[in-house]
Amino acid sequence: MRFILTTLSLIGLLFGLNPSFAQAKPTLTIYTYDSFTADWGPGPQIKKNFEQICNCTLNWVAVNDGVALLNRLKLEGESTKADIVLGIDTNLVIEARKTGLFEKIRIGLPESKVIKHWKSDAFISFDYAPFAVIYDTEKMKNPPKSLDELVNGPADQKIILQDPRTSTPGLGFLLWMKSVYGDKADVAWKKLSRRILTVTPGWSEAYSLFTKGEAPMVLSYVTSPAYHMIVEKSNRYKAAKFSEGHYLQIEVAGLLRTSKNKKLAKYFFKFMVSSGFQDLIPTKNWMFPSGISSKPLPKEFGQLIKPEKLLLMSPQDVSDNRKAWIDEWLKATSK
Repeated sequence: MRFILTTLSLIGLLFGLNPSFAQAKPTLTIYTYDSFTADWGPGPQIKKNFEQICNCTLNWVAVNDGVALLNRLKLEGESTKADIVLGIDTNLVIEARKTGLFEKIRIGLPESKVIKHWKSDAFISFDYAPFAVIYDTEKMKNPPKSLDELVNGPADQKIILQDPRTSTPGLGFLLWMKSVYGDKADVAWKKLSRRILTVTPGWSEAYSLFTKGEAPMVLSYVTSPAYHMIVEKSNRYKAAKFSEGHYLQIEVAGLLRTSKNKKLAKYFFKFMVSSGFQDLIPTKNWMFPSGISSKPLPKEFGQLIKPEKLLLMSPQDVSDNRKAWIDEWLKATSK
């Protein structure tokens, strides 16, 4: 424990964090998604680590999923209590900026591992991973090797998806389909609809149904099997590698213009890309860390599939077309 405290104190000195930041403890309120703050997620330990160096209280407020974060902010508007939103992704940053609720984050940051894919002056990446179809090896001996095989496969082998209106993975899969099929995406959706068992509001519900055996496939991430290998000592669940490539998710955090704790919020952003936060990402949020880690990835990450191609639409393209593409999905999959 003394080593941990010393390490966190050093982080504080490196980033200009002052343990005696204020006489009265301020509260930093961060909106995020529910799996981040779950007992098994990174939220509880991140809260503990940050509170040890900020002389503050970190208050997590969790909603169902990333798109739901943005929807909540739109409803709350100027009255929002959030200082930071953590958990939207690059597909939503243009729409987030259009709310007028976010401001530029004017702090120096280390080089990010995702900088070649995306950068912004208003949002900072904290983790990333390509999406993947995860399958149960005890129920599927011949998983799909492409998105096209998934679309055209047997109807009795079901997949669980997430709703693109409320979930960032659901939106990511919608964009994956659009990236591969373009103007023919509606035809592909109609074919795939035969295989969709259900569409859940968020990732947590979908993955829970999958591990309970409700379907042999679920939309998740290439990193998801690492959880089962490390925590459960099991190779039962694997990611299917698709020949067309995999759509990349980059998760970000942003500062609210209405925040009353902007100085503290900026301290948090610097902490967010340091090892006190980033070391928890691989084995708590089961993603790749975007910032500085103090230790290598667990060896099990070396056993994960490595997509040959990463797909990622520009935030502007997503903003311009998201509503139309969701309408296309709804029409094609309605029964």
